[in-house]
Amino acid sequence: MAAMTSSLTLFRGPSSVVKALGFIKASNFIATTPPALRHPLHSLRSYVAAAHDEEAAARTAAVNADTGAPTIFDKIIAKEIPASVVYEDEKVLAFRDINPQAPIHVLVIPKSRDGLTELGKAEQRHEDILGHLLYAAKIVAEKEGIVDGFRVVINSGASACKSIYHLHLHVLGGRQLKWPPG
Repeated sequence: MAAMTSSLTLFRGPSSVVKALGFIKASNFIATTPPALRHPLHSLRSYVAAAHDEEAAARTAAVNADTGAPTIFDKIIAKEIPASVVYEDEKVLAFRDINPQAPIHVLVIPKSRDGLTELGKAEQRHEDILGHLLYAAKIVAEKEGIVDGFRVVINSGASACKSIYHLHLHVLGGRQLKWPPG
């Protein structure tokens, strides 16, 4: 670590960040560095802007949450939009997320919304499908070879950055997951 500190103090001028990042990459520090810090400052700004955009998209989606309009998931269920299906039965569909947050990132959705746009809207009549979704998540974990370590996430509401109002579970795994999740 002392070698790294003394080497970093040698960098001067406008390219010092790029040089420092090159040194850090060469020293294998990159493997444990959070994704947002692995890139020059302009990429960090992009990362922050993307998070802000995700929050804005969630607030916008919340306005139309209970209109009953078809979601992208309804279109995937109807086979109008292609998806990489991992598991399907009469009640649920599981497919790979197009913006994965882990090496394995699969979404599990009920084929019928039945007013279940988010977990916060669940009613007693939804007990069976909620249990079935969790069981399907376990089947997905088995199929993907991550049954010994995976996470199931359900976002509910705009403050959780929910942007598609069709209840869905995220099954995440394939790497060491950290706690707290964020």
